[in-house]
Amino acid sequence: MHTFQPYPTDLLELNPFTKIGKEWMLITAGTKEKANTMTASWGGFGVMWGKNVAYIFVRQSRYTKEFIDANDTFSLTFFEGQHSSLKYLGTVSGRDEDKIAGARLHVNYRGSTPFIDEGNLVFICQKFSATPITEDQLLYPSIASAFYQDHNIHTMYVGGITEILAR
Repeated sequence: MHTFQPYPTDLLELNPFTKIGKEWMLITAGTKEKANTMTASWGGFGVMWGKNVAYIFVRQSRYTKEFIDANDTFSLTFFEGQHSSLKYLGTVSGRDEDKIAGARLHVNYRGSTPFIDEGNLVFICQKFSATPITEDQLLYPSIASAFYQDHNIHTMYVGGITEILAR
């Protein structure tokens, strides 16, 4: 396992449009007995309720959603040059196989929160809220027709960033 050190928030220089939207991240949740991860390219960072937060979007059908819902924390792991592993993890379900092992990655833990060890930047988040997005909330029909033809809607999670780790 790699060694991770706490990284001060005030030193963080991260472009979320690049890191999340183009390079992608892994959302990981679970326990020391069983964890799952998924690739994500939607989300962001900000300040809410007086805390630094991350917000993520997870479709109802995703296996990782069960782990997020069952636990109080989740992690966001960012990488340098692991695009093929992230693509694999976004197309295979953890219901069908141990996809983390299949991607030749490993789970590490900060306390009881799982994250992917091969990453170089990790956000540990305490789950603050879970808000299902419904089609009637969408203000433009083109959003539903472009992204939700199958009605597999997202839940938006807001997590308070409790720690940032860097390798």
